[in-house]
Amino acid sequence: MTPLLGALRELAATAERTAQQLENDIAAALVMVQATVARGGTLMFCGNGGSAADAQHLATEYVVRYMRNRRAYPAIALTTDTSLITATGNDFGFDHVFSRQIEALGKAGDLLIIHSTSGNSPNVLLAADAARAKGIPVLSLTARDGGALKSRSDLCLIVPTDRTDRAQELHLCIQHAICDAIEVTL
Repeated sequence: MTPLLGALRELAATAERTAQQLENDIAAALVMVQATVARGGTLMFCGNGGSAADAQHLATEYVVRYMRNRRAYPAIALTTDTSLITATGNDFGFDHVFSRQIEALGKAGDLLIIHSTSGNSPNVLLAADAARAKGIPVLSLTARDGGALKSRSDLCLIVPTDRTDRAQELHLCIQHAICDAIEVTL
């Protein structure tokens, strides 16, 4: 077996474990996102590194479209405003780049969606705290043991892997499946 095929088979096996272990939690995540979109709340996404890219990707799927032409759904990636991020990092520290935005923009009826493979990055932990302080539910997608983010989330989808790349691939797959279901039902 070539390394390429081995990687694909490993991804498939991790996806199968994820489907089996997280079926009910993924259905609950769909309900959270669906309720937020239905009431006109904003989906706020954040994460670091590849997870920041996923946050941007997912916000775009909701605002523009995923598979179907439909109305735009309110969504924002808290990872995209470089002036705001660098000012916050300079004035308050990088740990506050997401929480400061939630403090300013978050409102009742919104949903914070955090992508973090470790679940331990200080800036996403403070984002979860800021959201909960405003009564905003937190949906997180993690891996390993969920990290400290698990206890700060209303729902934490923990992909059963220690590999960052596999977790990120499956976070995106789960999020695409949720977005597809939203487009079909709303």
